[in-house]
Amino acid sequence: MHKSIVLLPGDGIGPEVVESAKCILDAVASACDHSFDYATHAIGGAAIDQFNDPLPQETEAACKQADAVLLGAVGGPKWDQNPSHLRPEKGLLRIRKSLGLYANLRPVQGFPELLHASPLKYDVVNGSDLLIVRELTGGLYFGEPSERRDNGESVVDTLAYTREEMERIIETGFDAAMVRKKHLTSVDKANVLESSKMWREIVEEKAKDYPEVTVEHVLVDAAAMKLITNPTQFDVMVTENMFGDILSDEASVLTGSLGMLPSASLRKDGFGLYEPAHGSAPDIAGQGIANPLATMLSAAMLLRYSFDMDHEAQLIEQAVANTLSAGYHTADLHVKNGTKLGTKEITEKVIDFIEEESASDRIMRCYA
Repeated sequence: MHKSIVLLPGDGIGPEVVESAKCILDAVASACDHSFDYATHAIGGAAIDQFNDPLPQETEAACKQADAVLLGAVGGPKWDQNPSHLRPEKGLLRIRKSLGLYANLRPVQGFPELLHASPLKYDVVNGSDLLIVRELTGGLYFGEPSERRDNGESVVDTLAYTREEMERIIETGFDAAMVRKKHLTSVDKANVLESSKMWREIVEEKAKDYPEVTVEHVLVDAAAMKLITNPTQFDVMVTENMFGDILSDEASVLTGSLGMLPSASLRKDGFGLYEPAHGSAPDIAGQGIANPLATMLSAAMLLRYSFDMDHEAQLIEQAVANTLSAGYHTADLHVKNGTKLGTKEITEKVIDFIEEESASDRIMRCYA
């Protein structure tokens, strides 16, 4: 199968981890007889420096022509004092809106070798495996007006949603629950917000179309508490933009490392932008020690959701798991009695496991 992928390395360690993920995709393509074409474009701070725009028209146009997009990271202190329209993060918000990427999927699954580094007790976090489905293009972050008034003495932000915007992300949550454990937690603030009251009504309406799914409603403050006290109770969580932003970042620390968590931002037709959950880490950029595993796992999500290549996605995920199980890790991870490797070296280990897994799979099919 032939597919085109736009690479957006971005800032800090972004170029390093994207290059590693590209190597992983090439290894999968070679093992499974696929062909991937790549085009690299600027976004974030790098685009500001080069084009005075965090999302140049050329980048936006290229993404619209691609089959999928893989992003590294954006941001850094270099651009912290810029006006709001020239902040790296603005490029990320704009590309999501431009491409219609309304559904953010953030899986949070612990690797046994890393759970000892979780801030939670092992018996609390062990077995955690949840998916947060977050609405990505509406709500407080995009509502108008959003401005300062009265000579800076007052301020207004607007939380706005249409019924259609709520329905499509809630359906995404139900669909995700159907292929997992058929349990959906809807997170809102229906005791205070009118938008949340409408959200809860729509969840109840949609639940009739998914009779196999058990639905529970949880207020966002209670959900934040339960993520810490009993994370294993959750399977799929669906919520609006700001709540999802906060809860997914909270959940990301449960498993012992932010550097292991991928994410996908999707629209209805399966097109998506994929990126690691971690930031640009400018303090270690260029040192060859960045952890590329979350970006590799994001590439696995790309194969699964945009290219319908579930087997190939599993190859990457198993190779990453095998790498950690064998004791190999980057400097940010804490694997007991493990071997610390740089970005390039751990990428080579994952490729070795991909080749080993794919060769074993071919042998199994021959004797099936």
